[in-house]
Amino acid sequence: MDNPLVIKAGRTALAHIRENGLRPSDIAAVLGASGAAKWLSIYGLDRMIFSRWLNGISHRIYLFGTSIGAWKLAAAAQARPDQSLDCLKDAYIRQSYRGRVAREQVTMESLKILDRFLTPGNIREILDNPVFRLGISAVRCRGLLAMENTAVQAGGMGAAFAMNLFARKTQSLFFQRTLFQVPDPKPCPLDLDDFRTTRVALTPENVKPALLASGSIPIIMEGVTGIPGAPKGGYRDGGLLDYHPAFQLRPEHKGLILYPHFYPDIIPGWFDKKISGRRAASDLVDRIVLISPSPGFVSGLPFGRIPDREDFRRFHGRETLRFRAWNTAANRSLALGEAFFHVVESGRIRELAIPF
Repeated sequence: MDNPLVIKAGRTALAHIRENGLRPSDIAAVLGASGAAKWLSIYGLDRMIFSRWLNGISHRIYLFGTSIGAWKLAAAAQARPDQSLDCLKDAYIRQSYRGRVAREQVTMESLKILDRFLTPGNIREILDNPVFRLGISAVRCRGLLAMENTAVQAGGMGAAFAMNLFARKTQSLFFQRTLFQVPDPKPCPLDLDDFRTTRVALTPENVKPALLASGSIPIIMEGVTGIPGAPKGGYRDGGLLDYHPAFQLRPEHKGLILYPHFYPDIIPGWFDKKISGRRAASDLVDRIVLISPSPGFVSGLPFGRIPDREDFRRFHGRETLRFRAWNTAANRSLALGEAFFHVVESGRIRELAIPF
């Protein structure tokens, strides 16, 4: 396989790449998408970007992630991103479920993962990181989705899905974006004005609850309440609103947004998955550089596909098979990191980058 990557860029980003290539100094922000086990297919790409390519930079880079995208960025913002991403990968793969799986069990397994790659010392590294300013996005739920009864939640999910068919803006009836951000005197360069956004300062006390909330899938997991520093309410998966986050940079901010992603397309919200053509608009991707696995690379993964959350069901009672398949996918993704480093350092990205 000549090149295992698909590299897409918005209009301004593509013009910059074709004239200048891509350098660490170009990056103003990095986005991380929801997707559960799908992240394992690009673990090696993230590892290369944060432990080698961006190593040694001095300017601030803002990180915005939802669900597993927030978890991996929390690992990347630690002092040794290679080790922390390895730890997250291993802990995620080794999730174990037996018998009838209840919400409480999924929540407990998630907390075990967080405890593995987020010690108090790791949290201090994130908050004190002079370069990477972590942002974790969760949603504060409204109406039926704020309830813990699963039948009531299901009704709320159905209503949110139906309203989303008319317009994405209707999701503000059900969710309020909450951004838990490392405090910084400089404003975040991402334009988050598409939905009302409540900002909460990250502290040693709320990093783990915020990350848990960002990945708390309705019905499957318990919601998170009582997050220190946050408004009262029940918080759930940030991917409900920002499944694949996509934002403009504010005009006064220079630079580009780097987007290591498992798909070559950006689906804005969780309910947009079923809507043909509902993809991020051209103005949102204008300064985004998206790096994803090529179809040829994906076909070489176990079962010819990217790992996903359904594997828990497919391999229920046969966890050794899932462990093996997910480890293989993660190990093969190291080739994506090597390929990325080669194309940016050699300048080949000028010819390989294509428009959205």
